[in-house]
Amino acid sequence: MSAPKFTLLCNSHNCRAKLSGFAWVTACSHAFCDQHGSEEFSRTPAICPACSSMLSGKLDVLRTELAPSEQYKAMVLVGLRPETVLEISHKALDFWTYQVNQERLLMEYSLSRAGGQVLQMEKFMIQQNQSKELELNALRGEIASLKKVLEEYKRKYSEVLERLNEQNRQYQKLQGLLDSVRMHTLGTREKDPISHSFTTGLVKPRSPHSSPSFLGSEGDRFFSLGPENTKTFFQFSTPTRDRTQTFIKKN
Repeated sequence: MSAPKFTLLCNSHNCRAKLSGFAWVTACSHAFCDQHGSEEFSRTPAICPACSSMLSGKLDVLRTELAPSEQYKAMVLVGLRPETVLEISHKALDFWTYQVNQERLLMEYSLSRAGGQVLQMEKFMIQQNQSKELELNALRGEIASLKKVLEEYKRKYSEVLERLNEQNRQYQKLQGLLDSVRMHTLGTREKDPISHSFTTGLVKPRSPHSSPSFLGSEGDRFFSLGPENTKTFFQFSTPTRDRTQTFIKKN
């Protein structure tokens, strides 16, 4: 497997896009995309957005083509001495080495920052778990106490239900006794119609010449004797006999 090719990224903190086509490179070994380079280096004096270095020299900032043509590559170093070519190549390699190291340092910083955030999140989660565990234990204790209260209520309910059933049985027994007494009373009245009529207060006349009944003038309402009527009704005197008339003859 071939190693993945390193790609230059825009050194602007708000961009970080992969560089392609044209790019702006600085003497302080930073590279920027064509858009941000044109915006930043159009002002005079130019300032590097990455390290705030002053770029006042004529060749401190260059706009270069990242994928030059074959003709350009064939002619760019032609005529230069070998030590000059090696020096140029060395400086170009130093630029790439710096970019790679900067990306590595940035990734390590991002990783350490992410690791710190992970540790904070773990501590937060541990605290949350502990607090939730305490709440859960409190809820478990409350549930246990409520279960005890529920069992107590169930026991009281069973006792009340048992007493209610006992009272219902007693009521049914008394109701049966009452019904039997009523049946016995009705049977006795059917066997003794005279006493039944007397107890009801109604006497049916047997003939027109029979003794007057306890009925009112209208004949359909029961004639009731009040306290004063009772006194006058039962208060009578014997008729005066004529002393001259002798009912018993003496011998």
